[in-house]
Order: sequence, then structure tokens, then C-alpha cells
Amino acid sequence: MATFLYRLGRLTFRRRWLVTFLWVAVLGAVGFGAAVAPEAPDDSNAMPGIESQKAFDLMEQRFPGAAADGANARIVFVAPDGQKITAADNRAVIDQLVDEAADDTQVATAVNPFQVNAVSKDATTAYATVTYKVGADDLTDAGKKSLEDAINQARDAGLTVEVGGNALETQPSAGGSAEAIGIAIAALVLITTFGSLAAAGLPLLTAILGVGVSMASITALAGTLGLSATTGTLATMLGLACGIDYALFIVSRYREERAKGHPPQEAAALATGTAGSAVVFAGLTVVIALAGLSVVGIPMLTKMGLAAAGAVIVCVLIALTLVPAVLGFWPNAVLSRKARKTGYVKETVDTNGGTRWARFVLRRPVPVLLASIAGLGTLALPVTDLQLGMPGAEAKPTSTTERRAYDALADGFGPGFNGPLTIVVDTRATHDPKAAKAAVKTIENKIGATDGVVSLSPARFNQAGDTAIFSAVPATAPTSEHTKTLVKSIRADRPATEAATGAEFEVTGTTAMNIDVAQKTQDALIPYLIVVVGLAVLLLMVVFRSVLVPIKAAVGFLLSVLAALGSVIAVFQWGWGAALLGVETTGPIMSMMPIFLVGIVFGLAMDYEVFLVARMREAHVHGDSPHQAVVTGFRYSARVVAAAALIMMAVFSGFIGAGESMIKMIGFGLAIAVLFDAFVVRMAFVPAVLALLGKTAWWMPRRLDKILPTVDVEGEALTHQTTAVPSQQPSVPPVVEDKSTLTSTSG
Repeated sequence: MATFLYRLGRLTFRRRWLVTFLWVAVLGAVGFGAAVAPEAPDDSNAMPGIESQKAFDLMEQRFPGAAADGANARIVFVAPDGQKITAADNRAVIDQLVDEAADDTQVATAVNPFQVNAVSKDATTAYATVTYKVGADDLTDAGKKSLEDAINQARDAGLTVEVGGNALETQPSAGGSAEAIGIAIAALVLITTFGSLAAAGLPLLTAILGVGVSMASITALAGTLGLSATTGTLATMLGLACGIDYALFIVSRYREERAKGHPPQEAAALATGTAGSAVVFAGLTVVIALAGLSVVGIPMLTKMGLAAAGAVIVCVLIALTLVPAVLGFWPNAVLSRKARKTGYVKETVDTNGGTRWARFVLRRPVPVLLASIAGLGTLALPVTDLQLGMPGAEAKPTSTTERRAYDALADGFGPGFNGPLTIVVDTRATHDPKAAKAAVKTIENKIGATDGVVSLSPARFNQAGDTAIFSAVPATAPTSEHTKTLVKSIRADRPATEAATGAEFEVTGTTAMNIDVAQKTQDALIPYLIVVVGLAVLLLMVVFRSVLVPIKAAVGFLLSVLAALGSVIAVFQWGWGAALLGVETTGPIMSMMPIFLVGIVFGLAMDYEVFLVARMREAHVHGDSPHQAVVTGFRYSARVVAAAALIMMAVFSGFIGAGESMIKMIGFGLAIAVLFDAFVVRMAFVPAVLALLGKTAWWMPRRLDKILPTVDVEGEALTHQTTAVPSQQPSVPPVVEDKSTLTSTSG
């Protein structure tokens, strides 16, 4: 591996024009493909294997058009204090608004609340429903403005008017200025780490190019493979994160080889052969984690995982080819300012911050190990109270009209009104219209008598008379644990009811769908972890030729990801410190959050693990004692790993400034997970464990050693092929204009 990558780095350095042209051509080709590709399909909410999806599919089959994809707006009216919404003046205002909304050519129906009794019992609140013929993305600006003007007129008349639904939905911000600040901090960290604008800009430039190639490819293949617009979300995040990390590792090793006196071409080849090997295996572990998302059984997650895996592969290829090629154009620009000015690079082999910290941990491994485990273990305790769900309008800021509409409906009609359950009754087995109606009536009475149900809507049969649907309104909010218990209770009592009536029924609706998805995701989390961590341990055994080091890496990752998930639960579910992050409402954790957290953090954690421990393994193979190998690894890699982690923390923290609670949750979870993994696990837990294990850390049974393929990640073969240039030789040649001199300089 190391020899092959050494030759690849040397080749790309020498053929830099060709390599650069090929990557630009690839970007242009996929960009053209994305430009001419058909529009990406809408996101599919299909969740195979859950009851609510089966019921939804049955409802679509038996009630064609019932689940229309048109946009909708639920307009909520609240009377002024002391007044009734049914008063003549207020009623006239509402009638006028509904009539004006119905005049829009894109509107399918506009239902007046007084015609369908959509008025609260205390007559203070009412709501009108406007359904459109087209989806929210296809609504014209004129149509939206017409509805907004009618709403503003009603507000001017003295009514409180708020709007739910997706027709006028407020689009969430991804972070705004906070995200820009995060990127600026990332750039500052790179400049501080390398002392060179070029060295700081190179990882950012190549990472952006990689994301561009990946996203253009996803867009170009969207129609063919059924990829939606959101499929590339995970690919973008991981493409940027891994792209920066991988380029950062190779540039750092290039500078190190230049410090040893190697000329530019040789330094680029050695950096690709050594750090490039770590990049390859780090990338493989990330790909394993992302491909493992298919274990969850949710098509959207599977597509997102495979798309992100493709993006990571692009990152690896760019790091191994384009980065050495760009170094060939400006071999000295990535060096420190002092090195460029003096023309010499002095190798620092004694002490730095990483060396001093490693020696501190080696002197006190037990206290450091216990402190790291105790700290992360304590932060992980809230995981025992994990509640998954899919927050809706109740999680939006109170500054949005959707949130105020949600609250107004909850106040006027009860907290469960925002999340009714839909009951789909299949009466085909009764073979008799009268028996079918009697069966539906019996099921209605049974569900209506269930503790926690406050009201039922009248049952409605399809044209064939073999299927009926009705709604049950819970007494509690959609995200409440009591609502979840209610759904389970209805389903648990079902067998006896079905046996007595001869009809079958299932529970669906948005609330039931969210409950089922949350349960499916939670059930898949442990198998996903077992598959991903198990395969990663096997791969790391090949890399490190050790049994205990990969196990240690897996345990450290589990500690960091559980601590991060526990912190997310403490803030966003329990409300600890929520006000500091601008979180107005706490509740269940987004169903996909644990899976996203595991997938992304696993990728970054393995980056840090492979790059840090690979240097220790390399030093040990070349003769260092186990303790000295730890010091050597920290001397050369701790600073780069810390910089990479700070960059990711800065980027992810930018999302905390977003208006949406879910985006805040993702940003906070990822940032805190990187903090725990890079600075607690990799910088404290890992060296402490290695210090206690000593030589045992690198032990592997002989039989297993023979079975596993041998991969030269440490670059041991390179030491027999290359001869170091004396360290006193000028490593930075003078700047000249003669092309022949430039050619000889860059090999």
C-alpha cells in the first residue's frame, strides 16, 4: 500500500498539469450532467415495514386521491379577549377571507369553519382549511401574496390570525451569520496551525472541489436512481469534513518531510505513501459506517448513506492525487513564513505541546483514564431516558406563524387536536354492507372508549363500501409519551375487536407514522452499531496488526458518541441550558438524530484514530519503545488532529445559530461529539490505555496475523527505497524564473 501510494504521489506531482486538468474535466462533465438532468424527485416518506405505512398504502388504494400532494394552509382565527369568534362582525371577516382565498385559480377547496363546525367549544377559536391543486413549491408568488393580503386584512379587523400548513411555511435558516463565523474560525485555525495562507487554503480548496464533484454527480443521477434533493445533505457535510481532514493530513506530512530535508517531489511522494495510507483506511472505515445505514431499513437513509459514501471516496481520491499535484505547482507556498524567508527548514524533533501532553499522560495513565471514563460515562447517563420522535410545528420558534397557529389550536381544541390518529378499517372479510357498517361502528365505540381518546370523527366509507376511515383525537400532544402509549394500547386491544367484528383495522396518520419511525430507528440502532463497529474493528486489525488497539478505538468511539447523545438529550429533551442555545421548546429527540450522530462522528473519530495511532505504529515498527512511540505519535500528529477537530467544531457550531430547533440539535450534537472524541478520547483515553498496555497493545495471535492480509501502512518499505537528504541542505530553493531551474526543482 505505502509503496503504491508513494509512486502515485510521485507521479501526480510530476504530472500535475494532467492531474489538475483531469479533475477539472471531471467537475465540468458532472456539472454539465447535473445541468441537463431532469428535476430531482420529491422526498419519499415511505417507510416500509411499519404498520402506519401499510395503513397509508391501503388508504391510498381504497380512497384514490385522498392523500393528495397539494399544498395546504390551515388558517386559525382567535377572537379578541371577551369576544366570541361566532359574533357577526368576526364571522363576516372570516367569510370574506375564505371567499377571497377560494377565488385563487390554484386553490382546490377553501372550507369555511362555520360550515363544518370547526369552532372550539368556547367559541373563541376557529380554523379554515385551504387546499391547493399544486404542491407548495409550485405555488405562484401572486397566489401566496393574495392569501397573505387576505390574512392581513383579517388581522387589521381585530382578529388574531395565524397560518399552519406548508403553503406559507417559513423556510428555516441553516445558520446565517453564525455559520459564516464558523467557517472563518476554521480558516483562522488552519492559518494558525500552518503559519501559511496557502497551507490553510489548500485543504479548503480541495474539499470544496470534492463536494462540488459529489453534489453534481448526485444531481446528475437523481432522476435515474431516484435521489431526492435532500439525499446530498449528509454527503455535503461529510464531504466537507473528510475533505478538509484528509488534505490536512497529507499537507502536514509533506511539511514534515520537507523539514527532514527531502526535496519537494520526494516529500510529496513520502507524504502520499505514509499519510495517504492512513487516509485510505480512514476513508474505508467511514464508507463502512455510511453503507451500514442500509441496516436501518429506511430507503431515504440508505440513499443518503450510499451518496455520502461516494462523496467520501471522492475525498480520498482527491487527497491522493490532486493535493500532491497542487503541491507541485507551489512546493514552497505551504511552508511556514520563516522557512520561505530563510530558505531552510529546520526539523523540530524535541518537544512541543503534543509531546509534553503525551509525557504527562504516560506518567499518570490511571487517573487520566479514570477521569475520562467517569466524565464521559456521566454525560452518557441521560441516554437511558432517550425519547425519539419527529418534532413538528411545536418545535418551531414562537416568532413563526406556524408555531403560533399550533399553540392556538392546542389552546382552543386541546393538545391532541394537532395530531389526530387515522383509523383505516378493512371490511372486505365481512362480505355484507350491513355487517361492514356494524363492524365499523363496533370499532368506533371500542376506540372511543379507550382511555386517552377525547373525540372521534364520523366514519367515512369508500365508493366500494369495503373500507372506512375515521379520526381519533388524543387527549395529549402528538409528541407526548402518553400519546405513544395510547397508540400501543389501541393496537394491543385490536385482536379481540377484530375477532368479534370480522373486520381488520390499522392505525396511521402523521402522529402514528412518527411513532412507528421512531421505534424502527431505535430498534435498528444497536444492530447498526454492531455491524459498523465490528467491521471497523476488523479493518483496524489489518491496519495496526493488533487486537487490543482496534477494540480500544471502538470503546472510545462508543464513549464519545454516547456522551454526545446524552448531552443532546439533557439540552433538547430535558431543557438543561436550552435557553443559552435559544431553544424555546423541549421535546423528543429527532428520530434520525442518533443514526446521523453515529454515522458522521464515527467517520471523524476514525480519521483522528487512524492518523494519530498510525504514527505511533509507524514509530514502533521503526524501533521506538511502546511509550516512546506514543510520544512520537503525539509529537507529529496531535497538533494536526486538534486543528482538524477545531475546524469541524467551528463548522458544526455554526448550525447552532439556526432558527430551527432540529438544525440546532444537529449542530450542537456534532460539535460536542467532535469535542469529546478528539480531545477526551483520542488525546486522553487513547494514550492512557496504550500506556497501561505497553507492548501488549501491539500483540496479535500468530494464526490471526497469518490470516489477515498484510498492508504496509507505516511505510516500512519506503525506508529501504529512499535515502534521506541531510537536514542542513537547503530545503527551500530560491525563487527563480528560469524554466529549466523550476523543472529541476520540482523533479
